[in-house]
Parts: sequence; C-alpha cells; structure tokens
Amino acid sequence: MSSLNLDDFTDLIERPAGSVRRDAEGRRERLAVPPGALGRLDDLGEWLSAAQGAVPVRPVERPRAVLFAGDHGIAGLGVSARPAGGADRLVRAVLEGGRPVSVLARRLGVPLRVVDMALDCPPETLPEDVVRRRVRRGSGRIDVEDALTAEEAEAALRVGMAVADEEADSGTDLAVLGDVSVGGTTAAAVLIAALCGTDASVVTGRGGEPIDDLAWMRKCAAIRDALRRARPVLGDQLLLLAAVGGADLAAMTGFLLQSAVRKLPVILDGVVSAACALVAQRVAFRAPDWWLAGQSSGEPGQAKALDRMALEPLLDQGVTVGEGAGALLALPLVQAAAALAAELPERPAEAGAAAGGAEAGGSAGGAGNGGDAEAGGGAAGSGDAGDAGNVGGGGNVGGGGNVGGGGNAEAAGNAEAQSPR
Repeated sequence: MSSLNLDDFTDLIERPAGSVRRDAEGRRERLAVPPGALGRLDDLGEWLSAAQGAVPVRPVERPRAVLFAGDHGIAGLGVSARPAGGADRLVRAVLEGGRPVSVLARRLGVPLRVVDMALDCPPETLPEDVVRRRVRRGSGRIDVEDALTAEEAEAALRVGMAVADEEADSGTDLAVLGDVSVGGTTAAAVLIAALCGTDASVVTGRGGEPIDDLAWMRKCAAIRDALRRARPVLGDQLLLLAAVGGADLAAMTGFLLQSAVRKLPVILDGVVSAACALVAQRVAFRAPDWWLAGQSSGEPGQAKALDRMALEPLLDQGVTVGEGAGALLALPLVQAAAALAAELPERPAEAGAAAGGAEAGGSAGGAGNGGDAEAGGGAAGSGDAGDAGNVGGGGNVGGGGNVGGGGNAEAAGNAEAQSPR
C-alpha cells in the first residue's frame, strides 16, 4: 500500500493571496497609464503579485526550465515520427545546445535542467546529474500493460516533489515546465480523455514531430485501447498514472503539486504538461491557481485540458516541438508584465485631488469663486472638497497593507517545509 496520501495536497495548497491581488489592482488603478491599456499584461502582473505576496510585484530574476525525460513503450506501435526508445538522443541534443529549447534558454539566460525518469538507454551514456533519479528504463506499453507499477509511480511522483523543493530552496522564482519524450503525447492524450470523459479521436493530435494519417490512426487506436484500461482507476490518480501515464508524467505531476505547496509559479508548455496539470488538479483543486499556460500548441488534447482548468494560453504560435520551448517563449511576456506593474509611475497625488475638486465643482461651471458656487448648491465649501481629496490620497496609505503582505511571504516560508509524507 502507498505511504503517500495525495489528499494531503488539498490542505497544503492555498490560493495566491487574494488581499495582495486586491492591493495590486488598487495600485494599477493609480498608475499613469489608463486601466485596460496594457490588456492581459495587467492581469498577468496582478496574478504574479498575488503569487509573490508582494506589491509592487518583484521582477522575475531567477527563472529555471525543468524538463522531465522518458521513453514510452507505446511508441513501438508507430504512433510517433521519432524512433521508439530514442528520447535519449533528444536529451543529448538539448544538453549540447542543439534543440529549440536550448537556443531559447541560452538567449534568455535561463538555466536548463533535465531529469531522466525513464529513458531507454544505459545510464552511463548520460551525465550523472541527469540520470541519478531514474525510476526505470522505459515505461510500459499502455494499450496492453501498465506503464509503471504502483511503487514506481509513487517513486516518480516523489522525485517530482523533490525537484520542486530543490528549485524553491535554491531561489528559483518561476519554473518553466517541459518534457523530453518519445510517445509522451500519446500517454498524455489518454490521461486527458479519461479525465474529461471524451473519446480518443477528440484528443488525438499529430505530436511534436507531425505524423501522417496512417500513424494518426494507429495513435488513435492505441489511445482508445489504453482508455479502456484507464477508466477503472479514474478515482485514484496515482493508479491512473501507473496504468496509463509514465515515470516522466508522474514526476511532472508531483512537481506541479509541490510547486503549488511551495508557492512557486509554473509556466506550462504543451499537451504533456497540460495532461499532468489536469491530473494534479484532480488531486488538489486550488493548484491551477499557481500555473500559467504558456502557449497553445494546436494539440486538441491540450486545448481540452486547458479549457477544463480555465487556463488561457499567453501565446498562440502553434509550437509543437515540446521540450518547454513554447513555455520559454512566454517567459519574456511574464517578465514584461512584472516590470510594467512595478516600474510605471503612479499619477501625482495633487492631480488626483485637483480632479476630485473639479468634479465637486462641476456645477459651478466657470464661476470665479468655486466655494460660493458650491455653497449655493449644497453648502459644501471648497475647503471640504480639498479635505476629501486628501482623504482620497490617503488611499495610498492603504497600500501599507502591502507590508501585511509580508505575512504571506512568511506563510510561504512556512510552506517550504511542507509536503505530504
């Protein structure tokens, strides 16, 4: 029997601080740039402020891309354009700087971490820091057998939790999550179809390296067969990951859950990370509040999963390559939102008071003595209007509540030691 109680995550995961978000919204109202002029960047900055528990929002200075790697036995059915068991070659290319995610990470100055969970290759062929957490060599063929044993699924989920703790402890302030796999999109589609109650054809996409029509039909049939095996274990997310997931997907699920516990925001990449997020949402319904959907890959399964979690992609570039590349593309947008929210000046207090006085004396038109005109209308002296303006300016003092936001930061500190046992 598993010693890991997933129900604990429901109690451990809190929503980003609502009071801090309200303070951030109040600050946004006072900025010189009119509300709404920055579009979704306003919402993004306010979300990040709530996640950090700070107003103004702090800049994103220590992002990190974390990629979980594994091979899937289902790839042996010809459901992928890449050769079965070939994910180790992709990992080497990532490490050597020859993949899109490597180029983007280098260009953006983002450290890249690869964690081997189930690559089908001898461990000595890759660096020790990549392979040291491996759970098994390749995951099972999910149309006819379990991807993992229950013990392996728990071990993989715990690896993901441990990696999240390491990132939070090292000062990472935003994680970019991706996968390096062959056959991973097939397993992801099974999870999404099972959790959303849809047919295989609705979630079957073309994969990271597009497949032809015959391969698509093989993939759809494999998803359909695996879906039959998934339905009996829908009530237990750990058994679901064992039956039709894989070691890399189980680790990503654990990473997402523990990142939410540690109040570490995460940008999701494509269909694989979306599938893991959907499993994590079933475990802890508040967890999605800590995630952003980086981009829409065009995979139907990803769209289904994001819709179920009410997450709207930041970008729509149709990047299907996986490996966290699409999520990394969204990172500069998040950093820009943080910079705008923190660095744009507020309107001068005098301007606000003058505007208030002008409104109060609007009925006086161009009268030389605004006080007399006000008195004629309702005995409100111009001095009173001035006082009201000052009180309105006092709203800025209300921003001092942000110091109270430090309590949220303190709570985050307390959360650091927490994880289900």
